[in-house]
Amino acid sequence: METAYLRRCLGICLAEGLAEVAEHRPADPIEYLAFWIYKYKKNMDEEFLRKLEREELEREREEAQKEVEMLEKMKEEELLIQQKLEEERQAELEREREEQERLEKEQAEERIIEQKRIAEMEAKAAAEKEGQSKTLAELTDKYGAPHLTRVEEIDEMEQSEHTLPTIAESEEEDEPMV
Repeated sequence: METAYLRRCLGICLAEGLAEVAEHRPADPIEYLAFWIYKYKKNMDEEFLRKLEREELEREREEAQKEVEMLEKMKEEELLIQQKLEEERQAELEREREEQERLEKEQAEERIIEQKRIAEMEAKAAAEKEGQSKTLAELTDKYGAPHLTRVEEIDEMEQSEHTLPTIAESEEEDEPMV
């Protein structure tokens, strides 16, 4: 049981230390072995710390790598989002342009319709003007219709105004002069 403990705890260290003592043959081998074991322990502790430090650095490197990958992913997503936003903005501009073209087309059509309406009204007015000066035969386009000019009619109200003073004048004339 004691030998298992010594082999486990001191086996390698003591074997290497004794090999060093045998190789160098110092004047005080016990003191040399003691300092060598202290140096061995110090080296083992430093090696353990370096191992821990390497593991920590490896962990940090992996985390940094993951962070870089995450940033690259985020940049790709941001680029995709910007592209989508740009596409949406372009689509919106296209819709606005199409709407503007549609409105301009409607306005042009409305102007054309308005111009046609005005032209029709002018044609109608010209036709009425022309129709007023035509004879009955020209208006009816029938064979044998008389070619009489148009007779202008006096409005009845105007006629009654002309007649009223005449009646009043006649009453005045009927009264004896005093």
